[in-house]
Amino acid sequence: MHITGTMFYYYFVCQRKLWCFSHYISFENTSEKVLLGKLLDESAYSRENKHIMIDETVNVDFIKQWKVLHEIKKSKSIEEASIWQVKYYLYFLRQRGINLEKGILDYPQIKKREEVFLEEGDQEKIEKIIDGIASIVLQEKMPAPINSKICKSCAYYEYCYV
Repeated sequence: MHITGTMFYYYFVCQRKLWCFSHYISFENTSEKVLLGKLLDESAYSRENKHIMIDETVNVDFIKQWKVLHEIKKSKSIEEASIWQVKYYLYFLRQRGINLEKGILDYPQIKKREEVFLEEGDQEKIEKIIDGIASIVLQEKMPAPINSKICKSCAYYEYCYV
């Protein structure tokens, strides 16, 4: 099973969204917030060679001199998910013999950056998360809605609650 960065991110955000995404149920293309994020992605760091697809599995925003991986995010609202997504990218590349110094979460709208490193114990946690993702994806029924404050701004809100 190919575990993408999006799947890793959704694991932390909402396991129902992860299940839907993995079963090709998507409402992202109709979400205004998602479209705004895509516009931000297109306009930020326009000089960089962006969207580097690796092994048809992960798609990183850009890598500077094959030393520092960058991931662009609209806001810090779900920062833990973003941090673990970057850690997963660093892990994924390391498994393929590419050892980067660090990752950076870029928040161009608020002019902030956060450095992300693979730390001791992260590899084991990532491998457990990979198992957890696989378990969710293989479930016959989707998980229940999470009833979180983030749900109201989610592209899947109507699907889950209306």
